[in-house]
Amino acid sequence: MSGGLLRSTTVFSAMTFVSRVSGLIRDQVYAAVFGAGPAMDAFVVAFRIPNFMRRLSAEGSFSMAFVPVLAEYKAKHDRAAVKELIDRVAGTLTAALLVVTALAVIFSPALMRLFAPGFEPGTEQSGLAELMLRITFPYALFISLASFVGGILNSYQRFAIPALSPVLLNLSMIAAALGLAPQLKAWGYEPVLALAWGVFAAGVLQLAFQLPSLARLGLLPRPRWGAAHAGVRKIMRLMVPTLFGSSVAQVNLLLNTIMASFLIGGSVTWLYYTDRLLEFPLGMFGVAIGTVILPHLSSRHAATDPQGFSKGLDWGFRLCLLIGIPACLGLVLCAEALIATLFQYGHFGAHDTRMARLSLMAQSIAVPAFLLVKVLAPAFYSRQDTRTPVKAAVAAVVVNVLATAALMAGLLWLTEAGAAARAAAHGDLADALGRIPGAHALLALAIAIAGWTNALQLAWYLRRAAVYRREPGWGCFLRQLALASLAMVAVLAALLWAWQDWTAWPWWERAWKLAATVGAGAGVYGAALWLQGIRLRDLRGH
Repeated sequence: MSGGLLRSTTVFSAMTFVSRVSGLIRDQVYAAVFGAGPAMDAFVVAFRIPNFMRRLSAEGSFSMAFVPVLAEYKAKHDRAAVKELIDRVAGTLTAALLVVTALAVIFSPALMRLFAPGFEPGTEQSGLAELMLRITFPYALFISLASFVGGILNSYQRFAIPALSPVLLNLSMIAAALGLAPQLKAWGYEPVLALAWGVFAAGVLQLAFQLPSLARLGLLPRPRWGAAHAGVRKIMRLMVPTLFGSSVAQVNLLLNTIMASFLIGGSVTWLYYTDRLLEFPLGMFGVAIGTVILPHLSSRHAATDPQGFSKGLDWGFRLCLLIGIPACLGLVLCAEALIATLFQYGHFGAHDTRMARLSLMAQSIAVPAFLLVKVLAPAFYSRQDTRTPVKAAVAAVVVNVLATAALMAGLLWLTEAGAAARAAAHGDLADALGRIPGAHALLALAIAIAGWTNALQLAWYLRRAAVYRREPGWGCFLRQLALASLAMVAVLAALLWAWQDWTAWPWWERAWKLAATVGAGAGVYGAALWLQGIRLRDLRGH
């Protein structure tokens, strides 16, 4: 059972690693060419809105509803019925996305005021953001269809192509930044507009890249309207609650983007780079585990195999902790080293490094929680229980809002910087927050608190549902994990104490010292696990 899961996860993670490395290069190009300022803030918001739609479809609502229903059709119906389901879903999804995209393009000024109220209407930044939203939003149409195709491929154990397709986004954006942006500048246009056109092109490329693989399976859809089809209606019924339940992290991120638009210029971009660095462990492993485990759990549930279902969950939990704990500790300790080495070039200076470091340290404490949610949520969606994750998601969003309000209030009224900002702003709280450096880090901390709230709620509901039984050996596993993590922290702390001012060194010195630091930490962690008896076969066996 789990040997297959591990192989599939390894394939998905390997392809995702290529995507994340190209994404890292893309972000380095962003930092060097555009830096962190109002124009880049405008692009980040303009891209975050359609990207939110991508997260809903690729890693959230649509996949969580579609994959279990597709698994049920594969188990209980013939191939013709499966093909008809795919055709009907394709037609209905395309029609709905066309309407949503048209409305978003028409009402882009209203959307921008909703998601970035701190961008004052009528300003150059606001106008630029609205224009870029019109260009980028069709990406949501193309990438949602690409995610639909990817969901089918994943259900047939074809994980490599969907996992590799995001590389096309990164290549498109790099080409836009290095090739199109200088041309736009020469023609008298804002160079950052190139990134918006890069997003548009990437959506088309990612959809086209996956279609040949689907054709080889003989499942290339002929889109037909299917609102009356039983399978489509079931997917729609499951999707409604999952729209919120599976996307709580993205809802919280959007809420914090709204808040960040009121803060010092660059805050949105600093939070963006924080999110991008967290994408390494979450994208490479969290999404991989979640993508692989959902079809597995769905098939176990459809086959009425509760023992196989429980063992799949147990395997997922152990792997999430094995990756999440060291990733959390490493990101917190190496935050400045990572940001300085990866992004401090060109227009992205030492001040930007220090600001992004604060938010990365704050948000990284929830990495284990974010990973665990990638297993906990599919535990419910695979059983077609879409209500329970919504309850946890509502609690997480409420906690995010309350934590943000409490942390910002504390900053304004309990610190000297807050008192000075309130005095300078003559009591205007929004203006006062926009005068305090580092306030964005509290938004990242609020997301971390909400992430743990979501994970703990889901774990509690799962225990109450009595569908998971712990396999033997958890006490020994946690002890091994704790000792290996402590050994890693000791090594990282020693190296970081010896090498302190990362912002002052030339790029090559930062690069080799970061490689040595990360390599030593990872090596000690792996060696400590091995010395305690953990082997690759143990991961296959759970």
